[in-house]
Amino acid sequence: MATPTKKIKVAGHLQERPSASGKNKKLIYRMMFSWIDENGEQQRKSKSTGLTVKGNKTKADEMLREAIKELEILLNNAPASGGVTFADILEKWLNSINPMTTPKNKKRVKPTTFGGYETNVLKVIVPYFRKKGTLLSELTHKDIDDFYDDQLERVTAMTVTKYHANISLALRYAFQNGLIPSYEAIMKKVTRPTPERYTGKFLKESETIELVNAAKGHKLELGILLGAFYGLRRSEIVGLRWSSINFEANAITIEHTVTVASISGKNVIVAADTTKTKSSYRTLPLIPIMRAKLLAVKEEQEANRQLCGKSYNNAEGHYIYTDVLGNRIKPDYLSGEFPKFLAKHGFKRIRFHDLRHSCASLLLANGVSLKEIQEWLGHSTFKTTADIYAHLESDSKLAAAAAMTWIENTSLAEAMNGADGSK
Repeated sequence: MATPTKKIKVAGHLQERPSASGKNKKLIYRMMFSWIDENGEQQRKSKSTGLTVKGNKTKADEMLREAIKELEILLNNAPASGGVTFADILEKWLNSINPMTTPKNKKRVKPTTFGGYETNVLKVIVPYFRKKGTLLSELTHKDIDDFYDDQLERVTAMTVTKYHANISLALRYAFQNGLIPSYEAIMKKVTRPTPERYTGKFLKESETIELVNAAKGHKLELGILLGAFYGLRRSEIVGLRWSSINFEANAITIEHTVTVASISGKNVIVAADTTKTKSSYRTLPLIPIMRAKLLAVKEEQEANRQLCGKSYNNAEGHYIYTDVLGNRIKPDYLSGEFPKFLAKHGFKRIRFHDLRHSCASLLLANGVSLKEIQEWLGHSTFKTTADIYAHLESDSKLAAAAAMTWIENTSLAEAMNGADGSK
């Protein structure tokens, strides 16, 4: 008869420690844990509460009690003798950061970010390692490299770098919970794929004009205008509110987004006063044509409000991009209907996001610098802008070519002149 595994009990207490940074360091509570593992060895770990000592003792005690419970559950759910699989850890890490269940006193992952993690982990990474039966205690960099090689047969290197990030976070979670001695020892030896340079599709000026004209009066019109002229992201377009428009100062501020997150197989709409990055929060000029268009949209909304009465959705009526009943346009509508519109009207196939790239290419073609484009599009760094659009910057290359006048004194130039009939 098998001897039942002794339940692991975790002991914990609070310590007062100075904060790690800042000129005026304050004392903060740090949680200290200790336990005897299944092999009879003592294990220790600690974690900051992030709470200052003054006035937070009760709250810190509650955090400690909750942390002890979570750690005991994790340790006692793990199979004995290091039998926990890497697939198990991936799932436990994912559950620990689920924004729908994470306690309010903990830092939460954005729902859209978690949705991407969940798709990668549950649909790709876990099935692979579950089938292999790879134990956490036996995981090596070779196992992860083999997984990357397998995936590169079907997806891009950029996608595999996302898997890399998920695996790294899961191993860090295992380390923080005392299940492995180090995660860096494994990840430092892993060969991370180099992402391909992405080149988006762009519309020429004539194509953009033709597209805008074709969209006149269509439900997509406003989205196409805002995407092509301002280079707004899908989430920024559907997140625009009338409070973001200053008709007196002729300015439009990007400060609110609406996104879709897929969590546990369900699409969740997330509307928040946050942008993709701090740099994405920006104010752009409201030119006369766009000002007139938005005023016309506002007038039409008011007419619909009066016409529909109680059927009108006043709760979402403060958004700019709505249907006749005041319902805010869903983000998926733009990406789903745009390709159908292009096909119906004979335009080449591009993604809705490529309107943003088209905006950048048209700005470059009209002499706007990459630095100015970075600010217009709201990229977090100049490198992001340069990496995507530097190959389109033709003026500097033309100037460089014009400076290479020596080639005009070669036999090539003489032959060309002779072919032209010039002397």
